[in-house]
Amino acid sequence: MFFEKVEHLGIAVKDLSAANALYTQLLGAPHYKTEEVASEHVLTSFFKVGDTKIELLQATHPDSAIAKFIEKRGEGLHHIAYSVTDIKEAMQHLAAQGFTLLNAAPKRGADNKWVCFIHPKNCHGVLTELCQEVNPHDESL
Repeated sequence: MFFEKVEHLGIAVKDLSAANALYTQLLGAPHYKTEEVASEHVLTSFFKVGDTKIELLQATHPDSAIAKFIEKRGEGLHHIAYSVTDIKEAMQHLAAQGFTLLNAAPKRGADNKWVCFIHPKNCHGVLTELCQEVNPHDESL
């Protein structure tokens, strides 16, 4: 199949600085990377737990998806991301199976990834992300 592993868990937070302090205490190690994804109006911070990452997400604009999520549901688990071998092929396969993709084509996300989201209604209320590492020799898919 297309799925390799759980790549990361995305957690929506109101205050990235406070969340970084809490997760540093919880996990016993500091975050290793902070990155802004301007197109999504989000500031991210990454922690590593074994082979899996924890991505904290703070909205940088009141109209962003993260701000709306927190307003509606509060802070907490926002999405589960799976690493895939070929994101375009995975998207075609899932669309053919009846899954609703929130992106018509892969787009650039945080942590040097191509990403695509699957509507939560298809996954028992869980927003699901597909991600594939961007090839440094080929910036387009």
